Amino acid sequence: MTDTATDTAQTAQTAKFESIDLVAPITRGDTTIAKLQLRKPKAGELRGLTLSAIMETDISTTLKLLPRISEPALTDEECGNLDPADLAEAGGTIRGFFMTKGEKALMEALMAEQQSKT
Repeated sequence: MTDTATDTAQTAQTAKFESIDLVAPITRGDTTIAKLQLRKPKAGELRGLTLSAIMETDISTTLKLLPRISEPALTDEECGNLDPADLAEAGGTIRGFFMTKGEKALMEALMAEQQSKT
């Protein structure tokens, strides 16, 4: 593979993950989880879920999907005990994985406009 092809492949791989800094870190034994990595789900990980529920950031759907795509992998109980702000952040991140190019462009334009006002 050429350097450009390698860089492109690495960028594509990196783009499949998003980090979330937890407002309320999770304690697992002697370990504290303060940051989660969420991976863009593959089709098989969406089994039993509906795209409409994912797009609406349905709480039950988000709670089912999180253990499948989180790193470190969260348990169902840990997901159920997430702070509401962390759950909302996770839901928004998951929703972002399914945005169309047009939606992403619109969001970037809106964010740029908001930043220019401050």
